[in-house]
Amino acid sequence: MTAMSITMPSARLDYTRRPMLVFWESTRACQLACRHCRASATAQALPGELTTAEGRDLIDQVAGFGRPYPILVLTGGDCLLRPDLFDLVEYATGLGIPVALSPSVTPSLTAQMIDRISSSGVKAVSISLDGGVAATHEGVRGIPGHFENTVQAIRALVAAGLTVQINTTVMQTNFEELADIAALVAKLGANIWEVFFLVQVGRGTATEAVSPQEHEDVCHFLYDASHYGFIVRTVEAPFFRRVVARRKAGDLAPDSDLYLALSGRLETLMGPAIKQPKAHTAATRDGKGIVFIAYDGDVYPAGFLPHSLGNVRLNPIAQIYQDDPLLRRIRAGDFTGRCGYCEYSDLCGGSRARAFAASGDPLGEDSACLYQPNQPDG
Repeated sequence: MTAMSITMPSARLDYTRRPMLVFWESTRACQLACRHCRASATAQALPGELTTAEGRDLIDQVAGFGRPYPILVLTGGDCLLRPDLFDLVEYATGLGIPVALSPSVTPSLTAQMIDRISSSGVKAVSISLDGGVAATHEGVRGIPGHFENTVQAIRALVAAGLTVQINTTVMQTNFEELADIAALVAKLGANIWEVFFLVQVGRGTATEAVSPQEHEDVCHFLYDASHYGFIVRTVEAPFFRRVVARRKAGDLAPDSDLYLALSGRLETLMGPAIKQPKAHTAATRDGKGIVFIAYDGDVYPAGFLPHSLGNVRLNPIAQIYQDDPLLRRIRAGDFTGRCGYCEYSDLCGGSRARAFAASGDPLGEDSACLYQPNQPDG
């Protein structure tokens, strides 16, 4: 679960002082066991989970960033498995903090639950959809009938008046279906399509990675998809912003087989693109505008970057975010390798999580990006 479409004056945010998004992994408990799960979620809550009182204290800490407050995203696991979820939502919204939820599609997500979400003050909800057909999605989720349940859940959330975001993780098993997923996003009336580019952490280490050229082709396709009325964003693929900037400046799309197949399928399903692109290009990245709090209060630059920065039981989240030396270097663009001298280091900056997964250095270059910037003289 990532950025939600809750209106925030991002142009006025100083990311050295406050994030745009605070993700709280409110529980590791989940009834699903997805192949690529970042959290390696478990059937039951793990010992050490923040209590209700500690959750309220964390919400107070988020308010401590000051206005405009960051968006608080309650994720998991499955946030619906926290018995105190709506108490925490009520507490946060009572302080004026915008709240988004990232529930799993399970028997817990009933019509009554959707009504409760829509009346609770929650502004946005994200749902995962990882295939254009049932066999692909259910191959990832591991539950027969889950594809149709997911489609019905999205329809019900849209009908309830919520801002709905569909999350899709790009994998070898599904990237050829991305145009079909885009068509579903439009057909179901979702507001945002957020496309995750897999970082091999958690159970995702067992999932075959996508090549740099395939990443590039998919980013060009996503720019095309952003012309069909819904917002397109990426997670752990900040080089999408470079692609968008270059396409808007007049660069041509690639002539690779994968891109041509995806773009051709998109036009077959949805017709010619006639709308202005809605490609999200805010210059955030892991640790810059984004911070992640695990179920036990440990703080990380992002959910896919398991480098602990401290714990909210010991230090306020604002202090950790503002003062941590690694986050300061990330926000300053103090990178090594190609990311260190790339002209897109501020707009993009590479996936810090992928750099860490590949080399153990969260300031290293992003191995999934094929762009070759000019090396500085000397």
